[in-house]
Amino acid sequence: MKIIILGAGQVGGTLAENLASEANDITVVDSNPQRLRSLQDRLDIRTVQGQASYPNILKQAGADDADMLIAVTNSDEVNMVACQVAFTLFKTPTKISRVRTSAYLTKKGLFNTEAFPIDVIISPEQVVTEHITRLIENPGALQVLDFSKGLVRLVGIKATKGGPLIGHELAYLRQHLPHIDTRVAAIYRKDRAIIPQGDTVIEEDDEVFFIAARDNIRKVMSELQPLEKPYRRIMIAGGGNIGARLAETLEGRYQVKLIEHNQNRCIQLSEELNKTIVLHGNAAYKELLLEENIEDTDVFCAVTNDDEANIMASMLAKRLGVRKVMTLINNPDYVDLIQGGEIDVAISPQQTTIGSLLTHVRRGDVVSAHSLRRGAAETIEAIAHGDHRSSKVVGKRLDEISLPAGSTIGAIVRRGEVLIAHDHLRIQPDDHVILFVVDKRRIAEVERLFQVGLAFF
Repeated sequence: MKIIILGAGQVGGTLAENLASEANDITVVDSNPQRLRSLQDRLDIRTVQGQASYPNILKQAGADDADMLIAVTNSDEVNMVACQVAFTLFKTPTKISRVRTSAYLTKKGLFNTEAFPIDVIISPEQVVTEHITRLIENPGALQVLDFSKGLVRLVGIKATKGGPLIGHELAYLRQHLPHIDTRVAAIYRKDRAIIPQGDTVIEEDDEVFFIAARDNIRKVMSELQPLEKPYRRIMIAGGGNIGARLAETLEGRYQVKLIEHNQNRCIQLSEELNKTIVLHGNAAYKELLLEENIEDTDVFCAVTNDDEANIMASMLAKRLGVRKVMTLINNPDYVDLIQGGEIDVAISPQQTTIGSLLTHVRRGDVVSAHSLRRGAAETIEAIAHGDHRSSKVVGKRLDEISLPAGSTIGAIVRRGEVLIAHDHLRIQPDDHVILFVVDKRRIAEVERLFQVGLAFF
């Protein structure tokens, strides 16, 4: 696939890295030559320096025959105009744009062929807000992903002392929870991926990814760690777009406090939010946190635009007694360094955003795709089409399908019913198949499995 990426920042650069490893023809456009040089030194891609929305720059980048344009510059206006130019002058089939400003997002009818012809809008703030919300709804989880409109979930969780399954084989899980169907898709032990078998023994500190129907998630989690009490009190550090959205999303179900250092922004937030207590101050001040009873707070979410401020405030909150700390980290090099210590969950907006972008890049009928383990692995939901003659999967039992090494089928959703994957299951037309791919370099092989042959036509 020939893809033009506009913007070589954190999202554009990480996206280029993800897609270049999958034999795509990638061109990155940016006005900053240093960013482009850094990408070109690491990746096999083309780069074009210039203003991303200019017609001559897009033509130079190959817009005449590009399959897709992904506009992720720091300017909403540049992204929107670039999509308009790509549609009008180059008839680019698929145009994806990052749009942050809610003033644009809330206007119906603004994004269509009559106005701004953008096929897919990505709002990083909304994606990150949904990600954090799912973590708060599932205490103890490291990652929670929805499939088939929330019918089935994939959850990443650390196995900790006190979990009944620790020290036992996976087969023990079925004996212990006979009426609940689940499947462990992958285990990471000291950053090494293990494809689980029935005799695989769960060890303390393993990072376990499992799939189950939404209603069964907490029961399965209780086998891997002592079940945490539901969260009630949330404190948010940072009143920017993400902090404000998060407070608005949570304030109806939780007791929410928000700390913002800018007084004018505090006034604005206090008028916009209904139940959230808005506090003016610095979230890294010990006295303020103690005054607001940080020791009785369940979750501290640091979501300012400053990584260092987020880290320092989070570490202070943890030492003062907060139960759980979630920290937004823009620099991907920091994520692996800090998660698992005093900071419980490090959230990378780049990786979270890229997950939503991957859905639209995947070949075949892919409903959703998510990046896992900081981009090392991926999980996708693909729809099976065709019949036994035109499809490599339809009509076959799961144990008859030649999956790439390191790939597992976790579940099938069939007409609204969740079927956890077992060898005897046969894939039927229109089944939604949820797969976990440990080595994302094998994604192309998985995609080919779900592409319909010519016999289908």
